[in-house]
Amino acid sequence: MADTEKKIEKRSKPKFLRNDWHKKIKLGSTVKRNRKWRGAKGRHNKLRLNRKGHTQRPKVGWGSSNEIKNKVEGLEVIRVENLKDLENVGKGVGIMIGRIGKKKREEIIVKAKEKKIKILNRYKEALK
Repeated sequence: MADTEKKIEKRSKPKFLRNDWHKKIKLGSTVKRNRKWRGAKGRHNKLRLNRKGHTQRPKVGWGSSNEIKNKVEGLEVIRVENLKDLENVGKGVGIMIGRIGKKKREEIIVKAKEKKIKILNRYKEALK
């Protein structure tokens, strides 16, 4: 990488979780997918009033810049489900292997190693 180029990284931002998710089971104290953001609506809700000490709310300014958006580890992502999909992958692109069996996954990993393509969702079982 040249000196003039800068590696652009995603900035850290808070996790936007629903208000009082830790108090009620149905709001996701045990199920993560239920914690997702919902706007605060109550009259005296401290989150809605932007009171100090309460979590941040998602706003327009929290978005990523266009150079980083839709990238993982700085690479554009392509989903691969079979060897034919892997043949269409170009340079400077990372792949994510879709929901497939172990046998096909191992074939894709071997082929990706040959082509020197980075696998972005490589699991421990596949490292062997």
